Amino acid sequence: MAVQKRRKTSSRRDMRRSHDALQGPALAVDAATGETHMRHHVTADGFYRGKRVFEVRRETDEE
Repeated sequence: MAVQKRRKTSSRRDMRRSHDALQGPALAVDAATGETHMRHHVTADGFYRGKRVFEVRRETDEE
């Protein structure tokens, strides 16, 4: 089994961990509706890059 000869310094350890911080999702605002959505994804209203891609069906409560 490999065993290190020298201890890793805190500086080296922290430099390695510098990319481990969590980031939030990349969000964008649709040009047509102004709705916030994830980048490269269709909005909840069915718009992508300012154009309607599909019609959203609304479920109605029938009694």
